[in-house]
Amino acid sequence: MITNPNGGILNLSLSLLVGTPFKNFLIPGILLMTIVGCVNLLALYFNIRNKVGRYNWAMAGGIVISGWIIVQMILINAAHWLHILYLGIGIFTTLLAYQLKGKWAV
Repeated sequence: MITNPNGGILNLSLSLLVGTPFKNFLIPGILLMTIVGCVNLLALYFNIRNKVGRYNWAMAGGIVISGWIIVQMILINAAHWLHILYLGIGIFTTLLAYQLKGKWAV
């Protein structure tokens, strides 16, 4: 998305961005990498190193990816099966990390 903002590599049409504040996929790609990517990389680091706060970072990663998908579906006014899959993964990650933290998710 960053190296080819017209969507060619991922077979994404620029028509997906009609009605959004973006003209191409450059800014969404940068946001995806910095926000979603960095939070989840920190969660991975904290979990691999077995550090305090690892479950908080895992929950943050799940919340961020879920939020990203929800905002994306709202902006493009569409839902693809991959949106549902990643939303499910984000919710599952959040609930699992919450459980592992020692609290009940119900």
